[in-house]
Amino acid sequence: MKHVFIIGSRGLPAKYGGFETFVAELVANQNSSEITYHVACLSDAEHQTHFDYQGVDCFTIKAPKLGPARVIAYDMMAIDYSLKVIKEQQIESSIFYILGNTIGAFISHYANKIHKVGGQLYVNPDGLEWKRSKWAKPVQAYLKYAEKCMANRADLIISDNVAIEDYIKTSYPAAKTTFIAYGTDVKPSSLSHDSEQVRSTFEKWGIKENHYYLIVGRFVPENNYETAIREFMASDSQRNLVIICNHDGNAYLEQLKAKTHFDRDKRVKFVGTVYDKEFLAYIRENAFAYIHGHEVGGTNPGLLEALAHTNLNLILDVDFNKSVAGPSGFYWNKQSGNLTKLINDADKGIDYSNYGNRAKNIIRDRYTWDKIVGEYEDLFLHES
Repeated sequence: MKHVFIIGSRGLPAKYGGFETFVAELVANQNSSEITYHVACLSDAEHQTHFDYQGVDCFTIKAPKLGPARVIAYDMMAIDYSLKVIKEQQIESSIFYILGNTIGAFISHYANKIHKVGGQLYVNPDGLEWKRSKWAKPVQAYLKYAEKCMANRADLIISDNVAIEDYIKTSYPAAKTTFIAYGTDVKPSSLSHDSEQVRSTFEKWGIKENHYYLIVGRFVPENNYETAIREFMASDSQRNLVIICNHDGNAYLEQLKAKTHFDRDKRVKFVGTVYDKEFLAYIRENAFAYIHGHEVGGTNPGLLEALAHTNLNLILDVDFNKSVAGPSGFYWNKQSGNLTKLINDADKGIDYSNYGNRAKNIIRDRYTWDKIVGEYEDLFLHES
């Protein structure tokens, strides 16, 4: 029996982002009975507990609230507790799969402990977290150093994007790496044009099917909202631009308003967040086009979802995105007028269903959760 300790997500059941969804899908699609998963779950509860979730041993960790450093404390405490479980249960074959590089500066100490109990240390570096503009320069410097430490001490680096793996190989030649993609759901939405939720929400937003461009993602500068909005506003499109993100109370919204004056353009609609997966799938399926501006990170879940559901995808031209979407979309850069021209050309009414079919084939061939989970199970059982 192989025991896999997953550390670095907020835990199960999934309520947040990409790492949490990954853990949930890994569990939900498990095929092998030779693997036991143990998942750390961030909690504010006073007492530490274990609970079963779909056959997984979940354990809670109450990490001190230290601002950005809380995630470092959380990872440390989760590793220490996992080592305690291994000792108490006399587990002989274990893998520590750490999601993210945050703990990197302290990993040497923990790698020694993991190896001492016969365990292996695997790391998913996520994207290039140190490049994110939300971090102050000292934090960026720490994260870059943490990335280096993780790459040099991990037994295996698992990248979910081939461009990230190439970056790791180039930056840290001694690191052992492999590639396993992120996954997505390929099922179409169960909602229809006449569903009450669809009609009431579309009426509230002032939109209709096939008459809007769509942006979905974290509301941060490196996702290039400013460029996308400015370029759309400069276009001749009669369609709307629907932006689904966590903009409420975010200072970045006021910065964007000052820079672009999007509030003077009735086509630009910030509509808040949508957590209903069926409804979000319907929104994607009925968008005229999706605009993807993410440039920092690995395989972005939002891009996979767009490829699975939207015919026309306008994608920022960076290696991380091109390695995923390939020839299934149209690419833009941040040069003034580039995306505007792409939007004006798209609006000419060409049938883009062939591009949609191409994108869906890429998803079916490379990014289904069944395929991803199968590759992980094979790795966990046979690599170490």
